[in-house]
Amino acid sequence: MPTSFTEGQHRGEFLVSCAHGNRSFEQITLTGGDFAAGTVLGQVTADGKYTVIDPSASDGSETAVAVLYDNVDASSADQRATILARDAEVTRAELQWHAGATQNEIDAAVAELAAAGIIAR
Repeated sequence: MPTSFTEGQHRGEFLVSCAHGNRSFEQITLTGGDFAAGTVLGQVTADGKYTVIDPSASDGSETAVAVLYDNVDASSADQRATILARDAEVTRAELQWHAGATQNEIDAAVAELAAAGIIAR
């Protein structure tokens, strides 16, 4: 019997459309985990670094502000990464969330992304 493999999320796979050039993208510092492309991110106010959105936090990362463009492992050290920050459409079903995210948290984060100019379809 052949071996079966499960393929993870690919770079930009969640992206439906974005602005021309680099208008939709930014380079940031990512911290605190091993993240898949399409992970919804919040920004920590104190240091400006990005991490997975955490609705129970009170450090800025409770608000969805961006989507990670590629897979990045920042579990042992902070890493530079590309995010989708504005003027874009994404496939909602391909966005990645923190473990245990509830439907209410996801709906609230999708609304926050829309306020940032990232529309989930």
